[in-house]
Amino acid sequence: MENQLRREIVEVCHRMYRRGWICATEGNVSVRLSGGRILITPSGVCKGEVSAAELICLDASGEKISGWGEPSSETNLHLEVYRLREDVRAVIHAHPPTAIAFTIAGRSLAGCVIPEIVMTMGSIPTASYSTPGTGEAALVIGEHIQDFDAILLDRHGSLTVGSTLQQAYFHLERLEHAAKITLMAHQLGRVQTLPPAEVEKIRHLRERFGIRVGGSSSGVVGCNGCGICPESS
Repeated sequence: MENQLRREIVEVCHRMYRRGWICATEGNVSVRLSGGRILITPSGVCKGEVSAAELICLDASGEKISGWGEPSSETNLHLEVYRLREDVRAVIHAHPPTAIAFTIAGRSLAGCVIPEIVMTMGSIPTASYSTPGTGEAALVIGEHIQDFDAILLDRHGSLTVGSTLQQAYFHLERLEHAAKITLMAHQLGRVQTLPPAEVEKIRHLRERFGIRVGGSSSGVVGCNGCGICPESS
């Protein structure tokens, strides 16, 4: 099982690199193993070239069990997600360019605009700024990580989580895809949000299809505060 997860992490890292969502030695990926152990990518290694043998195994407190080199500089971010979300088995931190550009421009992706995003992820909030590589990101995600599976880190990147590594990766795909669509909509004119009644209809469909969003047992997320619906006003 661990060997299979090692191969999956490597494949996800290579995909992200090929798609331009990380460059050089950026990004980090982890999965939670049995016994609370964490398998995570090493620091200072190009994720487009990383191998399964280079991955590092940590205990639940972040102490290295095996592997060469040092674990990711954002290890504390991963550990904090696993601490707050027992349902999460995989964490991906990437640097998708379009999504990051939205945070630099002060534009939010949290509004209910794209039906598929409302259905599968609820919303994409932005966490407060934290200095990359310092572990501060672990301190700013607490406001959102219980309710959302995809979060933007202001000027820094994205954080996506899932019950499987594939799910966490698909959330990353959706996040950057949503950012590209929203950018084009801004270029064409005013971005129109979904009517509140339609958002509520999608939420009911999500419950009927058994799609969970965030860490709540019901999968019902809170208001994202976009100001459109009466609830958020």
